[in-house]
Amino acid sequence: MYRFLLTPRWWGINLFVVLAIPFCVFMGTWQLGRFEDRVQTHEEAEQRPEPGTRSPKPLDDLLPVSTETSGRPAVATGTYADQFLVPGRKLDDRDGFYVLDLLRTDSGKALPVVRGWLPGTPGRTEVPPAPAGEVTVTGDLQASENSGTTGVSLGGGLPEGQLGMISAASLVNLVPYDVYDAWVTLPEPETGGANGAMKPVPAAAAQGSGLDLKAFQNLGYTGEWFVFGGFVLFMWFRLVRREAEAARDVQLGLAADAD
Repeated sequence: MYRFLLTPRWWGINLFVVLAIPFCVFMGTWQLGRFEDRVQTHEEAEQRPEPGTRSPKPLDDLLPVSTETSGRPAVATGTYADQFLVPGRKLDDRDGFYVLDLLRTDSGKALPVVRGWLPGTPGRTEVPPAPAGEVTVTGDLQASENSGTTGVSLGGGLPEGQLGMISAASLVNLVPYDVYDAWVTLPEPETGGANGAMKPVPAAAAQGSGLDLKAFQNLGYTGEWFVFGGFVLFMWFRLVRREAEAARDVQLGLAADAD
């Protein structure tokens, strides 16, 4: 009754099933591993001390920025140069903008420093000038922003002196010197300006260190791949059963085309 399994058509079906089920199991296991890695990274980030409780280190000792060094206090010395305003940034559910100054270090490279946040619109709000002369800043280290960072403006067309994304890639075309692929945010408020003190911008958690939507997408994909594997096996059994029943009907003379 099951000799049909040895026909060329069923050889193709059997080969597909033999290959598809291990592939679905492998992909499901891989997605589950990605989810477990994100959970472990999140737990490690939760166990790290707060940025303000860790001792500062020289900037170059913390680069490149990783999930381990993100948020660490970094120290750099230099003189402030170009200033940019970063619009469309919220703080405490209020609209405003970042005040970003480039700190030219002794190496010649510049470190983007977010000196603080001000409410209002760039160009209509008085911005306190950066300190003159050589200064030493201590700020919480952050990785360059990308298109997935909250608040980033990718539309372009910003007025001169404004910046949509804090990254070396966007700054390198605006200034005639090299820029570090990182930035720092000052944890202490800076006084001045018509609106009073600029508010410090809290350091954000490193990307990939939290249980975000992508983490739960990995968990969802895990279930999907295992379901696909089970569906392939279910359909194979169903096709075998239907073919066997058809062969039995022919043997019993119940089929319409039986002799």
